[in-house]
Amino acid sequence: MKNVFFVGINGIGMSALAQIMKTLNYNVSGSDLSKSYLSEKMQSQGIKIFDKHESSNIDNIDTLVVSTAIGESNPEFKRAKSEGISIIKRGELLAKLLNQKTGIAVAGTHGKTTTSSMLSTVLLEKDPTIVVGGIIPAIGSNSKCGSSEYFIAEADESDNSFLFMNPKYSIVTNIEEDHLEKHGCLANIKKSFEKFISQTTKEALVCEDCPNCDVILKNEKVKTYSLINKKAFLFADNIKVEGKKTYFDIYIDGQFEGQFILSIPGKHNVYNALPVIYLALKFGVSKESIKLSLSEFTGAKRRYDILLDNDEIKVIDDYGHHPTEIRATLEGAKSIETKKITVVFQPHRFSRVKFLLDQFQGAFDNADELILMPVYSAGEKDEFGITIEDLLNKINHKNSKIALSEEELENDILNRKDSRVYIFMGAGSISSFAHHFVEKIK
Repeated sequence: MKNVFFVGINGIGMSALAQIMKTLNYNVSGSDLSKSYLSEKMQSQGIKIFDKHESSNIDNIDTLVVSTAIGESNPEFKRAKSEGISIIKRGELLAKLLNQKTGIAVAGTHGKTTTSSMLSTVLLEKDPTIVVGGIIPAIGSNSKCGSSEYFIAEADESDNSFLFMNPKYSIVTNIEEDHLEKHGCLANIKKSFEKFISQTTKEALVCEDCPNCDVILKNEKVKTYSLINKKAFLFADNIKVEGKKTYFDIYIDGQFEGQFILSIPGKHNVYNALPVIYLALKFGVSKESIKLSLSEFTGAKRRYDILLDNDEIKVIDDYGHHPTEIRATLEGAKSIETKKITVVFQPHRFSRVKFLLDQFQGAFDNADELILMPVYSAGEKDEFGITIEDLLNKINHKNSKIALSEEELENDILNRKDSRVYIFMGAGSISSFAHHFVEKIK
């Protein structure tokens, strides 16, 4: 492997790996139809990016990196296959790099980006290598090629690519139904997590408050964390929200270790912090340094990302698209926001709306208003027999409506005069609209 080509290089996962490989002195190039925040950064590093998928792009390439989103009709994939060029999955390449070091893999249906970003921030003094699915404010990037033994990465269960990993340490934030178009059922997802834990060589930190984690709690490598069970290995108590800060005490193996402070809202972020604190202490970071890093941590980009905050209006960009994520984020928002909350939600994938429809009921109860956008397909065909009206009826929010286009949405909210918080939620193009909305206001 010397000349490496990434198909879909501007994606959040692919761009992180591309930057790591470039720093490791590989010849790196790639292609993508769309641009991202990281495109210019990669180009400034000397990574050539083609804006079309063409077979001629891979002249003199010996390795092609693809995600599961890349089909065999892709011209670069077709040529690589016909000419015997090595084709490797993104998750497999990530695992090859992580397995060589003291790998810390963060897995879970949701919460893994925030948890891995938080861990990366707290461990920065140890100079770790980092590959995560979000922009970490402390480094202004989704990746970092460190010089130490530590390698922090998100472990992706969506396509089972996390099963290429043999991490020394792992974190499992939760296990829930998602990506059922690939897994088929929850039982299959749980089996994958069982295998992931069995491949962790030293310690696995698992949230025991998630009922679906029951299958992996019996493994002897597992240490549990909880906000409910005082006998858990890691336990948080005396959780208090004052203003925009969350205070909590932590107990490790029954011993009080002190009070910590978070500047990001929600009980779910206390969960995220527990394994981070434990591992940082284990790896030799001082308690004072951990406390400082956690108090200054503002979350990864697109995780309750505040784009504008003045006396009249607050605009937040959030990646939440699974019902449990949405519920947790809005519960946290309700605890700290003083103005009325309007959520603009763009559902992600027809399959997710179809399979998780019942779980959306009540997910937006902590919002004062809900505006629902059409489903962002993410390249998926509309063949699941589900409509946006079906979702609206299932959510059953007392003050909700549908905006059929961005123009309709813009005409509605730009003309409002009241003071409120707008949370733009979803994993699709809604983030671009949120930034556009802020520019319009300014």
